[in-house]
Parts: sequence; structure tokens; C-alpha cells
Amino acid sequence: MTDFRTAQPVGTRRRALMWLAGAGAAASLLPRAACAADAADAALIKAAQAEGALNTIALPPDWANYGVIISTFQKKYGIGINNAAPDDSSAQELQSIRSMRGQSRGPDVVDVGPSFALIGASEGLFRPYKVATWDSIPANMKDPGGLWWGDYFGLVSLGVNRSVAKTAPRTWADLKKPDYKGMVSLNGSPLGAGAAFAAVMAASIANGGSLDDIMPGIAYFAELAKLGNFNPTSATAASIVSGQTPVVVNWDYLNLAQAKKSKGMVAIDTIIPEGARPYGAYYCQAISKYAPHPRAAELWEEFLYSDDGQILFLQGFAHPARFADMVKRGVISNSLMADLPPPGPYAEALFADNEQSKKAQAALAANWTKMVKA
Repeated sequence: MTDFRTAQPVGTRRRALMWLAGAGAAASLLPRAACAADAADAALIKAAQAEGALNTIALPPDWANYGVIISTFQKKYGIGINNAAPDDSSAQELQSIRSMRGQSRGPDVVDVGPSFALIGASEGLFRPYKVATWDSIPANMKDPGGLWWGDYFGLVSLGVNRSVAKTAPRTWADLKKPDYKGMVSLNGSPLGAGAAFAAVMAASIANGGSLDDIMPGIAYFAELAKLGNFNPTSATAASIVSGQTPVVVNWDYLNLAQAKKSKGMVAIDTIIPEGARPYGAYYCQAISKYAPHPRAAELWEEFLYSDDGQILFLQGFAHPARFADMVKRGVISNSLMADLPPPGPYAEALFADNEQSKKAQAALAANWTKMVKA
């Protein structure tokens, strides 16, 4: 079973992860890094502070360490953050930009899955911006024109509450067993949630599909539903701990963080299913074209893409976009590197490109509800 509890020497980890850039790109192919210190200049800080606030959306405090990231930004710059609807999906984030256009409470920035970043860009919902460390963000994790850019990435994993699921599943096929009746959940609907979209892609790859064909993944969840193993309840941190959704197909960094948080209360294993290459994906930052606090939005992005901001993501087990550059420059502490999962699955991971994501999204829209009935 591939899980994330196996220790590995830091030196080995560094060598193996040097080339990881979030979408399988080698470090040798990355653009030359810009200086990665806190790049916000005094004029931007002053302008952002004059705006007096920043509106974020859909940033749960236990997701990729956003609780700490938000509090750190507020303390550092003295700018209050209004974080609306923490549990909203990527689709709902885009809808908020549309419906709150021109309103002071509209989102300044969003953090969405790549397929939804493409939708937002195509609809003209974002305005271009490039952070000072832009060159060290891998080319395949950003829009060339600066409409969106990847912030962190992870792999699809199984989070297993061992108090309920006495035997942890090792493979996707295991989830079909009677042992897991009513137990298997997603983090929302794949029609609107990036994590759930990735779960279906991962299931497809493990069941004869590919990055170009998500249909086997839809068929897989349809079978789980028919067997009674698929639980349509949208999983949350509370539901996996309580046992309401004891097996959650979700991002590795979310399952790992929950396991750490729940230590001493309930044992949660984080497992990368064996027998198939893992599926990985990144999330994307973008600034709303109608941002009520545009300078604060820019300062937020500069903070997230500074070394300090990227390390905060890493402390939440989410690999930041600039990870390869930071490993290369030796700015990540040995102690933090030692806390990270073994690098093997990351080196094997598959990542969909823009066209593959669009194709998969269209197939889901046409087939998920009628096949899975959820």
C-alpha cells in the first residue's frame, strides 16, 4: 500500500523532488527564477492599506493551511480579510464574480481548479497580473497573459477513518467491496468542485481510461453507487472525523492535514491507491476583473508567491507552485522537508493539460448526473 507514513532521508527527498513543478515538469525545464523574497514594494503596500480590506472566497482554514496564511497576511500588513463562503466550490466562486459585479462585497481574488480557471478566463472574469516571482512559476502552471497562475498542487488520495473502516482500502477495486458500503464520498460534486473532478479523473486512469477519456471514471462511480458504496454526502473535515464519510477521495494535503489535526482522537490514514499511476492537479489564483480592492488583491498575490507565502502552503502539506525553484535554492528547511510525504508517487503522477480538462469537464456535464444519479 502506498501511504504517506513512511519516512525517507531528507537528502534523498531533495534529489527526487528537484524536478517536481506541480505538473510533472522537470526542474531543468523551468524558467530561471526571479528573486523570491517578499516582493511587495512600499507603494503597493501603501495603496493596499489605503483600500482597507481584501475579499477572499472559498478558503477553508484547514485547506492548504489557509487559516494560518490569512492570519499571517492580516498581521503582516494590517489589512482585514473578509473570507466569504469558505466551503464554496470553484464553480460557485466564479458565480460570485458574476453575480456580485460592482458590489463592494464581491470577491477580489479566487482560488479555483484549472478547468474553472479556463472558464473564468474565457468569460473575461479575470484581469491580468504577474507577481514579481512570475518567472519561477512553471510555464505549464500559468496563463501566458497573466489571467491565472497555479498556486499549489497535490495528488488524489484516500482519507480513511480507521475507527470505522477497520481495513484500509489498498486499490480503487477495493472500494467496491461490501466492507465499504455507504462509506465512499467525494469533496463535493465533480460538476463544480475541483477535488471531486480530480477524483473521477484518477478513477478513470485506474480503470482503463486516460487523461483523454474520463468516461471509465464516471462508470466507476456509477458502479459504486449501484453497489451502495458511494455516499453522495459532500465530505468535510468534520464528517471524516465523525465517521459520517469514513472514506474520502480527496487531495493528499487535505487528508494529511486532517490526520495531523485529529491525532489522538481518531486515526486517519492517507493512501495513494496502488496499481495505477496517481493523478495530480493544481489550483489557480486569479484576480477578479471587478475586484473592489484591486491593490489589496495584488498585495495578496505577492505575499502568496513570496518564499514565505509558498512555505506556508508547504506547512499545510500542499506543494507550492514554486517548490522546485525553492528546493533548488535550498530555502526550505530540512525539518520541513522531513515532514513531507515520500516523493515516489509525485514523480509518477499524471496531470491533465487544458484541452484534456475541457474535454473531461464536458463529458462530466453530459454524463455524471444521469449515470451516477448523484
